[in-house]
Amino acid sequence: MSNAQRRGFLAAAAAAAAAALAIPLVIAGTPAASATAEPKIEVSGGVTQPVFSYKDAIREHVRVQSPVDSDGDGKKDLVRVDIIRPKESGPGLKVPVIMHESPTFDEPGAGFENEKKKYDANGNATKFPLYWDNYFVPRGYAFVSVDMIGTKLSDGCPTSYGAPDVLGGKAVIDWLNGRASAFDDKGDPVKATWTTGRTGMIGHSYEGALGVGVAGTGVQGLETIVPLASYTNGYEASRMNGTISWFKGVQEFMAKRFDLDPDEKCAAVHQRLREGEDDATGNYNAFWDERNYRTGPISKVRNIRASVFGVYGMQDRAVVGSQFSQWWTKLPRNVQRKAWVTQYGHLDPFWARREVWLNTLNKWFDHELMGISNDIMREPRVDVQLGPDRWITQADWPAPARTTILRPQQDGSLGRKPSTGTGGYLDTAQTEIAMADNPATTNPNRLAFLTPPLKNAMRLSGTPSVSMRLKLDKPTANLGVLLVDYGTDTRINYRERGATSAEGLKFIGGEDCVGESTADDDGCYLKAGDNTATSGFHVVTRGLLDAQNHKSLSRQAPLTPGKPYQITWKMLPLDYEFKAGHRLGLVLTGTNDDFNIDETGHGTGDDAEPGTGAKVTVDLAGTSISLPLVTGTSIR
Repeated sequence: MSNAQRRGFLAAAAAAAAAALAIPLVIAGTPAASATAEPKIEVSGGVTQPVFSYKDAIREHVRVQSPVDSDGDGKKDLVRVDIIRPKESGPGLKVPVIMHESPTFDEPGAGFENEKKKYDANGNATKFPLYWDNYFVPRGYAFVSVDMIGTKLSDGCPTSYGAPDVLGGKAVIDWLNGRASAFDDKGDPVKATWTTGRTGMIGHSYEGALGVGVAGTGVQGLETIVPLASYTNGYEASRMNGTISWFKGVQEFMAKRFDLDPDEKCAAVHQRLREGEDDATGNYNAFWDERNYRTGPISKVRNIRASVFGVYGMQDRAVVGSQFSQWWTKLPRNVQRKAWVTQYGHLDPFWARREVWLNTLNKWFDHELMGISNDIMREPRVDVQLGPDRWITQADWPAPARTTILRPQQDGSLGRKPSTGTGGYLDTAQTEIAMADNPATTNPNRLAFLTPPLKNAMRLSGTPSVSMRLKLDKPTANLGVLLVDYGTDTRINYRERGATSAEGLKFIGGEDCVGESTADDDGCYLKAGDNTATSGFHVVTRGLLDAQNHKSLSRQAPLTPGKPYQITWKMLPLDYEFKAGHRLGLVLTGTNDDFNIDETGHGTGDDAEPGTGAKVTVDLAGTSISLPLVTGTSIR
């Protein structure tokens, strides 16, 4: 096929897709339309071009009726929706929607710069937090900013990932597709006659979780979601296998933090949150099942029909890697998907890899919402970050791997051969640095084992598991396991937090302006780059378990002191390369104080898990770690 034929074929394919979506397109290189022609989306190089005025865009707002009465006032909650769309949009140009639903527009503000909305005298938003409106409205999208139920200008009470949080967002999708009602300030009904109904949800953290939750209802019209460091299971957001990883009362705290109304309005909801999360046991229950977007009663991963472009950090303390891995593998086979897997913490990729991110996101939304033929689905499905400025691509995640089992030895080594002997330590709350430092030094609060130096680099990708044969002198203990890279190297410094650094990034001076700006909304953001540190070791991943939950997360089964038990559980997933000359370390310990996270999300908190003081006696012959090995030398 000649280049001219190829261009003609692609233009025809794009036009056919646009016709099916009711979006007029003009492909660069085709004959220009007449001056009286209807407005059209312009496409060049497989992506939409910024040809619509952001300054002159239509700004309006509605209140969508939800199906829930979260505050119990006898009326269905109304959800505030702020809209910005090209002035040309309407009967002659129906446009798709990018939707951002958030609980944070009041406090603390959205994004890393804590942006808040501004309004004009008519109550219309003149500033929309974050960059999506500035970038995509000029390209022919409507941008819809939704105040989550119970926050900002929406009715009701926030429920910390509960059913109202999800169903409020679903109602907005239904309205955009003509299945729900909305009203203006006078109470008159408003229809979304300017949209195709095709909607993509995007957001970071809690916001991304709302997209995951809404997608799991199977709602029609939600064509894609872009969850960034987002929860998929509320239990794993503040628990880890029966241990409490966030401070006690976190669900009520979040509900109060995001809702600036007087506490008495939602007092009954707060009480239900306080009782339901069950800090006394840390068990999984019906409260947490409602907040499980993988298999729960409100949202199920098997119901997802929207495509998925997810970004997750393997060193994220707030949204641990299992939130991604266990959801990703359960997505229906026919769901189109893409992912970035990083070495950062709780991060929006706009701050980490800005130019690549914007180009990729532009292609993704154009393909999924506009029906534009481009190469996004022909690209490798997954981008994986192996270190500072080092990215690779692969067909899926995790990478194909074989299981390698390593066993701790009596002499402190870690290898393949069978083991003998015993060891012991006390369950006390310690930081990961304290647990992993100086592995050759005797420490009563841990056992440490190291492989010989690696002859070649070794990459692991997937979810390790650990099996321990042990005895306790008390009915339970918090069991902790660390996988550590011992070897001096410069790595992403996800631990450092300060005025200019967080989550593995640091501000480097200056700003980038993305999209168009107005006096109220400049679309400009600080530049950031990798924050690195040179260190002698690095905690790669970890596993935590309350021993009395080893059979079930829903009920406790205290252990009989002095009786041996074989306990096996999964650690958090990883994707990591150990360099040649480094050593793998296995550290067996107790309570992980890094996961006693406080109200700021930075840890260390109020010792929700202070350590039991139990003595853990480990039978090395029955103890091992199973690792998903992609490449590397065989360890003896």
